[in-house]
Amino acid sequence: MLELVLLLLASPSAERIAPAAPGLVDVAPLVPDAVIDLRYATARNVTGEPLYPPGARCLLRPAVAARLARAAGALREKGFRLRLYDCYRPLSVQRRLFARESRPGYVADPDHGGSHHNRGAAVDAGLVDLNGADVALPTDFDEFTRRARADAVEGIPAEARAHRKVLREAMAAAGFIPSRSEWWHFSAPEAHGSPLLDVPVTP
Repeated sequence: MLELVLLLLASPSAERIAPAAPGLVDVAPLVPDAVIDLRYATARNVTGEPLYPPGARCLLRPAVAARLARAAGALREKGFRLRLYDCYRPLSVQRRLFARESRPGYVADPDHGGSHHNRGAAVDAGLVDLNGADVALPTDFDEFTRRARADAVEGIPAEARAHRKVLREAMAAAGFIPSRSEWWHFSAPEAHGSPLLDVPVTP
């Protein structure tokens, strides 16, 4: 609890954190320049169909949202903004996702620990420039191939590797733990001890 309070106080935008589902906050007011691109609200994901209803929001635990705001601030100074592909993910959606993609190391089994996303303590993120335009990145979101690995080199242009490094360093400096198999996935320490949730992503 003390860590959460300190993180919120340390964030320059903490007063804009909006309450959402129990234990979660809406990230949009906290990181207002983030491009919210929730792919599971569209067909542009590994399932090929929308898994979230219209109006889905990027929700996270308050301390995790504060970490993300710190990372966004660091990226801003380097000429980038965050693109957010996924945030909190309801457990019921995790079941649908796992039914379509169950290869180990990619989608977590909802019946064996679930995902940190289901706890509101993970975020899938990329980069855009300060004008919101795309920048080179290693792969698209949900491309579950060797090129998506955080250390992939083969087939990854130098510019994309450089952007991946900038993203990874900013997120790690804010306390996130990068995934080895997905360059876009970052977990927060708050996942430990946080319960799995199955609450709506819409207001």
